[in-house]
Amino acid sequence: MKRAIVPVLSVSWLATVRLAAAISLQTDGYHVHPGDRIQDAVQLAAANPTNKVVKVHAGEYRPEAKRQALVWLNRFHDGVRLEAVGQVTLTAANPQLALPSDPGFPAVVNHVLYLGDGISSATVVKGFRITGANGFVTKEGTREMEPDRTLPKNHFFYSDGGAVKIFGRSYPVLKELEIVDNFTSPCGAGISVQHQDQKQGEVVVEDCVFLRNRAQGTGSAVDLLAGSAARLRNCLFVANVSNVGEDPVAKTSGERPFVNNGVLTIFWRSRAVLERCTFTGNRNGVDDMGGESSYTACVLADNTLDTGLKGYGRYALAVNAGAKAKGCLVRGKVHDVRHDVSATDNILDAPAPAFDAAFVPTAPAYAGAGYRPVAAGRPAP
Repeated sequence: MKRAIVPVLSVSWLATVRLAAAISLQTDGYHVHPGDRIQDAVQLAAANPTNKVVKVHAGEYRPEAKRQALVWLNRFHDGVRLEAVGQVTLTAANPQLALPSDPGFPAVVNHVLYLGDGISSATVVKGFRITGANGFVTKEGTREMEPDRTLPKNHFFYSDGGAVKIFGRSYPVLKELEIVDNFTSPCGAGISVQHQDQKQGEVVVEDCVFLRNRAQGTGSAVDLLAGSAARLRNCLFVANVSNVGEDPVAKTSGERPFVNNGVLTIFWRSRAVLERCTFTGNRNGVDDMGGESSYTACVLADNTLDTGLKGYGRYALAVNAGAKAKGCLVRGKVHDVRHDVSATDNILDAPAPAFDAAFVPTAPAYAGAGYRPVAAGRPAP
């Protein structure tokens, strides 16, 4: 049985609520329009025992001050449903708050969206375009954003997850997001999952598009740090680049540097379940060091983008620690010392997929495999 958590209304929280007077509560949720603060609506929805829906209307929403996240949810906000109405862009950038010489300009938050400890699958984020992260890092306001003081917060807590940071016992559902043009150093420009071995659940990422995200180190689109779990269904990965430069963690620690990772990186003790995902046109596909992952009806084709650190060969899938794969079509190198990815259950020398404008493969061999757009009329990447 899930334990109910009652928000504690501090003076600062009440001050935030007073700022939200323009946000309207209707029968279908709290409505946010350009000029409103999304966080104000999130706070109101968190305190409402019966209506936890926040609907954000078309427009661009950016930080009005430097801090760690544009929007943050923690255990007090569990059950909030944050939904876009129309074309909604959430960005880390606000050039009016920074100088071109400032680190991370024009970004002024570490993460566009933070989903912290105590978040269950009742928390849903749907329909947003998330962009603008550029390596900005501050440690100010940690206690407000993440009230759990018992979980250790290392450098990756602050630096990784430019678009979305997921931390601790956090298992949200992310749907129909377009995560585009984000940069972080060292890892996880798109989504960074940092469960720290708290795998009582898994993050669900469904019907999402990852486009042109870049990371100094690993996992430019999605990075599962050690001891994390995620399920990715019907997601598309195009033109993402990891290893754009020297590994900054290895430089300071003396460890062996990461130089040739995937745009999805799965670290030790981590698990990813991938269903009908497509990787194409990236600098490598997936590198999986976890040994527990599975791949079903996925397409990994032509991930040969020649950029980032030089001198390393491209690959589609690296599963030397082990994995399960069935119904996948692979067009590129597979690193698989255990021979888990069989040519009987998969097509390992797949023909050209002949993608259309929405990256749906039209070649007959790909029927039933890979990403499909969720709705007609959605913009192609």
